[in-house]
Amino acid sequence: MTSRHELPSLRERLRHSLLVLDGAMGTSLNERGLAFQDCFEAACLDRPDDVRAIHAAFLAAGAQGLQTNTFGANRYKLDKHHRERDLERILEAAAALAREAAAGRAHVLGAIGPLGPQIEPLGRIGRLEARLAFREVAAVLAPLIDGFSLETFSCVEEAVECVRGIREVSDLPVIAHVTVVNSGRTLLGSTVEQAAEALAEAGADAIGLNCSTGPRAVLEGIQRMAAVCDLPLSARPNAGMPREVDGRVFFESSPDYFGRFARRFFQAGGRIVGGCCGTTPEHIRALAGAARAFRAGGRIEPPPVHARPRAEVVAERPLQPLPLAERSRLGRALAGDEGPISVELLPPATPDTSRLVEAACALREGGATCVNLPDGPRASARLSNTAAAVIIQRDAGIEALVHFCCRDRNLLGMQSDLMGAEALGLRNLLVITGDPPYRGNYPEATAVFDVDAIGLCNIVDHLNHGLDLGGNAMRARTNFCFGAALNHTAGDLERELARARWKILAGVDFLITQPVFDLGALEHALSRLPADHPPVLAGIWPLRSLRNAEFLASEVPGVVVPPAVLERMRAADEAGRAEAEGLAIAVETLERAAPLVAGFQLAAPFNRVEPALELLAAAHALA
Repeated sequence: MTSRHELPSLRERLRHSLLVLDGAMGTSLNERGLAFQDCFEAACLDRPDDVRAIHAAFLAAGAQGLQTNTFGANRYKLDKHHRERDLERILEAAAALAREAAAGRAHVLGAIGPLGPQIEPLGRIGRLEARLAFREVAAVLAPLIDGFSLETFSCVEEAVECVRGIREVSDLPVIAHVTVVNSGRTLLGSTVEQAAEALAEAGADAIGLNCSTGPRAVLEGIQRMAAVCDLPLSARPNAGMPREVDGRVFFESSPDYFGRFARRFFQAGGRIVGGCCGTTPEHIRALAGAARAFRAGGRIEPPPVHARPRAEVVAERPLQPLPLAERSRLGRALAGDEGPISVELLPPATPDTSRLVEAACALREGGATCVNLPDGPRASARLSNTAAAVIIQRDAGIEALVHFCCRDRNLLGMQSDLMGAEALGLRNLLVITGDPPYRGNYPEATAVFDVDAIGLCNIVDHLNHGLDLGGNAMRARTNFCFGAALNHTAGDLERELARARWKILAGVDFLITQPVFDLGALEHALSRLPADHPPVLAGIWPLRSLRNAEFLASEVPGVVVPPAVLERMRAADEAGRAEAEGLAIAVETLERAAPLVAGFQLAAPFNRVEPALELLAAAHALA
């Protein structure tokens, strides 16, 4: 039997020959009974015979490189399946199964895919954190494989951190693939030329495209890469777009079509070819046949030794944000000595806004800086808070602070709605993740959550600098004064503070706490924030009754009502003065919190403005 060491060097093979990789592990496992929502990587431990058989089938079809069943084997994706503790075992088992199937006749490449959660600037995971996660995977795989294959990255920055993480523990060859949509850009807007430049600079040995919409989009992208890059090029397209028939998923690109694609790919200068979703051993057999025919009919020239893609000028933060004091009245208050005070009103559950406007007018007369409008609070269906904000600013003459949540919009919808808010003159945003639908009055509704609040903060900051989602320059910027939430009583305060620091790094202009009933908890959380943290507005909620206090304490996530406050409300309820006691508690809390914070967010429970007006008067008396 040929040993591993009798194979030609993978790095030399990439430079001087063609390399045929295998096809789809995921869809092959699905054909063997695993559901798409299952953890395919865990099959290395739970169903090793299936994984081994799939490798063997691709090898018999002519694959010269087998990729380990580790695409989603990282701590974040395995955590969703409660298998994160099995990470090292899965990686080792996957490499062993591929090595056993290869039997010295094919190279073994460690497959690495995206982490799952978005990385900065769109997500909560920092670039260094992402690099460490990739390095963790690479360190286990490196002694067991011949090289690495990065797959299906739609975020070029994440792919770059993956290459860097690998390079910190290994000098094995790295083939780095990104995935594009029909426009020839990644989902986040990067061009294939930008991807080529970034991955080459990071230290990839070969670059290319995989997955995407099928062979045509991949070939067009590869031709563009070839025009700017001298590294070996790799293509691993899907077998076309998936189609569901009678509950089964089919891919419509035939093996014969794949063979024709491979010939055109080699003619365009490509070196490495394989298959992604939906590709079977028959597809790989067609690719291997095309590679044999091309070798027989042409000469393969190695790329220049000192190859580098030509640099493309990419705009980076082309515009500076408008000074905070010039963005809105709230911005002026935050930037100056005036303590901003926002009052929360719920948009109505009907199209009638007359009472909402009446309440907003009263708050304007009472000295509120702005009216705070939640976005589907507790996942309830209400009038669009964007529409309500436009009406309030027009008819009540007071600024609105619009909650903008991640639950109901995908990334494209977020960018569209944010630009729409700017066009409508809505400058103040509170960026939140949003309550999941199961907490609301339509629990079967679906949620999106493409990013969380941290990612949304970064999106807004991008737009304020004149950059779209993909980091591409726009002709104009947005001018948002935007903030985020701070849960000062979070059960896992360390995680909450870490999230707050990410929000601060994303450029938020202020933070708003949950309702404050415990001054000690507020003071402790504030002391743990960075010294240069933005202004903090303390949430003040006037309790209306004992029932209201118990509801907040038991059923509203993130709100903590201490036992002492509940006892005061219970005694007041028995005496028939619960509402007055709730207001008294709120005034006391406001007065004691004033030295700690820059301003306040006041609640008007059930849109009754009278308690909020009394709190406004108390706050102004402290100024």
